[in-house]
Amino acid sequence: MSENSKFTAGIITASDKGSRGEREDVSGAVIKELLVGAGYEVVGMKIIPDDENLLYEEMVRLCDETGVDVVFTTGGTGFSPRDNTPEATLRAATKNAPGIAEAIRAYSLSITPRAMLSRGVSVMRGQSLIINLPGSPKAVRESLSYILPSIRHGIEIMKGLTGECAVKPE
Repeated sequence: MSENSKFTAGIITASDKGSRGEREDVSGAVIKELLVGAGYEVVGMKIIPDDENLLYEEMVRLCDETGVDVVFTTGGTGFSPRDNTPEATLRAATKNAPGIAEAIRAYSLSITPRAMLSRGVSVMRGQSLIINLPGSPKAVRESLSYILPSIRHGIEIMKGLTGECAVKPE
């Protein structure tokens, strides 16, 4: 697959207020801006209440019906009783892909010690990645900018589009 080939992405914002139109979805817009700038085609963007079942259903729809290469979520990864994004993501998983979430947390810890409070996860569902990003636009920009260069290669490996392995032997 050439560097210019487009991968597809879906964006889910977990927000009770956003889903009711009481808050603008700035974080979802930041994700879209960065993805489009990196050559991805955003084929779905939705704001959903912080409800585990609704989040799960949208993740499954984007992966199984729409067939996106990657789903990025924003919001719902903290300690609030209404933060349900990681639980929905883990339900949707067919395989775990913890390194992505670990990398986000490790990088974010270099910026703020509060990054340790993120419960975000990253998984595979069939031939799709699902990656939880933080809820704030600033943290979304920092996190996604950090992981995006490696995500393309991960998708290529997942889809069998490259003969390379993710970790080269020494």
